[in-house]
Amino acid sequence: MSDLSQLENETLAAIESAADEAALENVRVAALGKKGSISALLATLGKMSPEERKGEGARINALKDKVAEALGSRKAVLKEAALAARLAGEALDVTLPTRASALESGRIHPISQVMDELTAIFSDMGFSIAEGPDIESDDFNFTKLNFPPGHPAREMQDTFFFDAKADGTRKLLRTHTSPVQVRTMLKNPPPIRVICPGRVYRSDFDQTHTPMFHQVEGLVIDRQAHMGHLKWVLEEFLKAFFEVEHVKMRFRPSFFPFTEPSAEVDIQCSRKGGEMRFGEGDDWLEILGCGMVHPNVLRNCGVDPDEYQGFAWGIGIDRIAMLKYGMHDLRAFFEADARWLSHYGFRPLDLPTLAGGLSS
Repeated sequence: MSDLSQLENETLAAIESAADEAALENVRVAALGKKGSISALLATLGKMSPEERKGEGARINALKDKVAEALGSRKAVLKEAALAARLAGEALDVTLPTRASALESGRIHPISQVMDELTAIFSDMGFSIAEGPDIESDDFNFTKLNFPPGHPAREMQDTFFFDAKADGTRKLLRTHTSPVQVRTMLKNPPPIRVICPGRVYRSDFDQTHTPMFHQVEGLVIDRQAHMGHLKWVLEEFLKAFFEVEHVKMRFRPSFFPFTEPSAEVDIQCSRKGGEMRFGEGDDWLEILGCGMVHPNVLRNCGVDPDEYQGFAWGIGIDRIAMLKYGMHDLRAFFEADARWLSHYGFRPLDLPTLAGGLSS
């Protein structure tokens, strides 16, 4: 009896102290294997009398069951611990850091931002937005705008022409947004007050020119429109866009087929310290072209020049974006560099308003 109790205590202690499944297996073999201590006791039952076998057999089998149960419980604990250790050793962090929302990481391209600024400014003056197709006819792009045959702007080095049709006519990529003015005058009777922003195309490529760029033109047609009105519109626009209280402009005579008289406009600026500032300084920068709409253009678009007159202007959106926001290479606008856009871009909800500030 004392031998069984001692064997039970020793075996259960060995089971409890087994550090891993291999050690536990050794304890099992030592106790329940063919030559194990408990198996050896069971082998002695055949030499006992029936009365001794009945009592001793029950005690030995009870010990065997108790040891088997302890082995099973310990094995489950060790197996779970081994699995946990393996998982910890082989763990891979497959999670990602929380991604910033589009409102935080997204950026509005400076061109889109400047177009929104132009819309805010001119809408406040009562102008509407007019748009037209990028692919135009020679008639709308040149002829109705008073470009005579043989004018240099019609030549291949300036204009992207498509292949000629059977009747000899050719479509082209518009070289300015002036065809939108033509379409507006043909569709809507005066008075007209529109701006025409959009993409335009010319065969040119360097630091300050690209084959595709953006332009905004303005058109006013009314019975009393004159150069004084034009000057006021441009002055108010430049003050609002560059966010200065005062701006000086200089009008220089020029020539455009679609306006008469025509002028190029310089704006007062300062270039000191490598920084461009407007509304101050002793320097001048050419900023846009403008003039009174040529009577031939009005006539070509179904407007009676004896009853109506008007003025128009055109300005490069990419250029004024470069001037306002300190960009030095026009080509970077179209290279789709995420780093450049992250630096120069605008947050999605920073919508320009005259009350809150265009670039705040």
